[in-house]
Amino acid sequence: MVDEPLLRADAQRNRERILAAAEEIFLERGAGASLEDVAKRAGVGIGTLYRRFPTREALLAGTYNARFVSFAETSRARDAELDPGSAVRAYLEELVVHTNVYRGLAASLGTVLQVGTPGCHATSQEGVRLLRRAQKAGVIRRDVNFEDLVCVATAISLAVEHDGSPKSRIAHLAELFLNGISVR
Repeated sequence: MVDEPLLRADAQRNRERILAAAEEIFLERGAGASLEDVAKRAGVGIGTLYRRFPTREALLAGTYNARFVSFAETSRARDAELDPGSAVRAYLEELVVHTNVYRGLAASLGTVLQVGTPGCHATSQEGVRLLRRAQKAGVIRRDVNFEDLVCVATAISLAVEHDGSPKSRIAHLAELFLNGISVR
């Protein structure tokens, strides 16, 4: 996990303005929007943006941090309600839904999750935990790893990105994948 150094008050304000501007622009234009436009809307120079967020993926992870933390907490909270296979299915489907908040995020999901924000870390840890739980229960093949889940979430996200009502399509595609990795 990346530990953020304590920032001066003005630097913290700039960081918050950058994140707020990025959220607005990514919602409007997608994850591939111009970082120069983000800096301009935040009222900072592009150098200030890159000092706080050296890559597009770091900025995406920063804007997604709270969503990812909430996602992981929600997943863990329903642990007793779902059997191991259903928990992996729910995780996969919800990861795809979260990935589609910003159009175009799917293409860099794997890299974004490696940035190391608390949200990225929590989301990854939860996925690994659920996968191991399902493997221990004998419902998911042992050769499947978390990166495989991320690849599938990326593929499903790309497949439904332009779909007007993707929920049923996400469930269908997740089911196809999970049938392929289930122990028979």
